[in-house]
Amino acid sequence: MKVKDAMHNGVEWVEPATPLSKIAALMKKLDVGAIPVGENDRLVGMVTDRDITCRGLADSKDCAKLTARDVMTKGIVYCQESEDLADAARLMEQRKIRRLPVLNDSKRMVGMLSLGDISHAGPQTLTGEIMNAVSAHHG
Repeated sequence: MKVKDAMHNGVEWVEPATPLSKIAALMKKLDVGAIPVGENDRLVGMVTDRDITCRGLADSKDCAKLTARDVMTKGIVYCQESEDLADAARLMEQRKIRRLPVLNDSKRMVGMLSLGDISHAGPQTLTGEIMNAVSAHHG
C-alpha cells in the first residue's frame, strides 16, 4: 500500500509569524493536533498542540505575543505520497514522530499521514510496532 492510499488529503499550513491564538483556532476548526509551518515556499517546522503547551504556556511566556516561530519544532521530517506505507511507518518509528507531512513529486504538500491513518489502513503488526516506539518514554 502507498502513502497516498492512507493519508489525509489536503493540509493547511501557517507562516512563522502566525499568532498562536490563530494556530490553536485552526487546530480546533480542523480537529487536528499539528499544523505545518512554511516560509518562502518551504516547510520549516511544525507546531503541535504539545508545542503550544510545553514551549508556550509551561514556560510562562505571554501567549498573546507568541508566534509559530517561537514554539515550533524546527526541521521537517516528511514522506512522499508514492512511498510504501511501511517505509513511512518505519520513518515515524525511527524518528519517534506521530505525523508526517506528505509531499508529491513536485515537492508540494498534499496531505498528512498520522498514526491513526496507519492504524486504519495498515496491518495491525505495523501499527503496534510504531505505537511502541513512538510512545516510549524519553530517556
